[in-house]
Amino acid sequence: MHRAPAIVWFRRDLRVSDHTALHQACARGLPILPVFIFDPAILGEKKSVIRRTAFLLASLESLSANLLALGAPLIVKQGDPTNVLRDLVKQTGARCLFFNRDIEPYSRKRDEKVSAMAGEEGVELVACDDLLLHPPGTVQRAVGGPYTVFTPFSRSWLEKTPHDPLPRPKKIEPSTITKGIPIPSLGDLGLGKCDIPVPEAGEKTAQALLRDFAAKNIRRYDETRNFPSIDKTSHLSPHLRFGTLSPRTVLAAARKVRAEDPAAKKQIDVFIGELIWRDFYKQILWEFPHVAKGSFRPDYDKVEWENRQDWFDAWCQGRTGYPIVDAAMRQLNQTGWMHNRLRMIVASFLTKDLLISWQWGERYFMEKLFDGDMAANNGGWQWAAGTGTDAQPYFRIFNPASQAEKFDPEGKFIAQYVPEADSLNYPAPIVDHKLQRVKALEMYKKARG
Repeated sequence: MHRAPAIVWFRRDLRVSDHTALHQACARGLPILPVFIFDPAILGEKKSVIRRTAFLLASLESLSANLLALGAPLIVKQGDPTNVLRDLVKQTGARCLFFNRDIEPYSRKRDEKVSAMAGEEGVELVACDDLLLHPPGTVQRAVGGPYTVFTPFSRSWLEKTPHDPLPRPKKIEPSTITKGIPIPSLGDLGLGKCDIPVPEAGEKTAQALLRDFAAKNIRRYDETRNFPSIDKTSHLSPHLRFGTLSPRTVLAAARKVRAEDPAAKKQIDVFIGELIWRDFYKQILWEFPHVAKGSFRPDYDKVEWENRQDWFDAWCQGRTGYPIVDAAMRQLNQTGWMHNRLRMIVASFLTKDLLISWQWGERYFMEKLFDGDMAANNGGWQWAAGTGTDAQPYFRIFNPASQAEKFDPEGKFIAQYVPEADSLNYPAPIVDHKLQRVKALEMYKKARG
């Protein structure tokens, strides 16, 4: 006799290990119907999603193979999630729907509609906390309410113990009542081709990267993380973005090395701090959704940016005449990734030297990055522009020349991407940093009134 399945709706959690919704669904002892839905509303911004969607598709292939190996094939659908899920409920008789919560404004509205549908259809909705190490709303000030400054948030975060990674299911009882579509190509989705090679994706790749980082680089993380030419960072960001790896698994690996090698505690704690920043910016987006469309501090929406298109084009193409900025932008354009120190340098340069809105840069990054994540990208850009929560007031301005001297002292990184930097073919700087710094300070002061 057919037993009604539990639907597990995968979104930005494309793995089977330490997957809260899948774990809780399996605990019910029901057949599982794993589903992924291509949402036209998300795919609508065609140019801005091609690279990320290419990485997503590669991750989905991995998820599909992993689920099949456990016994339950992934059902892929396309359409409005509320309608697709309603149809699945009717076709299968499913009485429960599991998914992991998201924090982005569109995702929250979408999930409210799905929740309403579940109520109408008499389906139990189980929304799980999985995306953050400490779910939004759980790291609060003593007097109540969210933190808006990182340092006290971090202190409070560290006082709490996140739960350990959940085990990978050994076997999943399938529900074979319905069929989906094959995993589409970019062309099938109307997106055209990805303009650069797509990094290896999927859960196995993510776990191998983590093992490699934990074995080789985490013990010297604080010493090496700011130097793009030696590239000793984890490269886990796209995997955390699409959930081919959980943040709990990353934290557990870091803590294990720290327990085995107490002398490396300081270095490893700096890496754990990056996971705390990830939670912080996601919490900010959850508590203050207006940041998705404007400055965290609304006063800074009054900044009168110059927004010169020719300067923006030069920044995008890596031809500003500032070698560290140009090398960083070319790395982004050619690889879909940028070293974190460089993200700060180019963001400061766009906003404080070229006097161009941080939102222009934010959009460009989302178009080019495989790891493009609304909360992290928005938080980083507002930090650099001085319009965000803390740590980077508007009057602190990176000098691109001194940043290059400090973090690429031998010019190795610059040589990799801007080999012409010392030749006559290289353009003169498009702006004078000292003059632009003065203009930037005046521009911000005027906005502050």
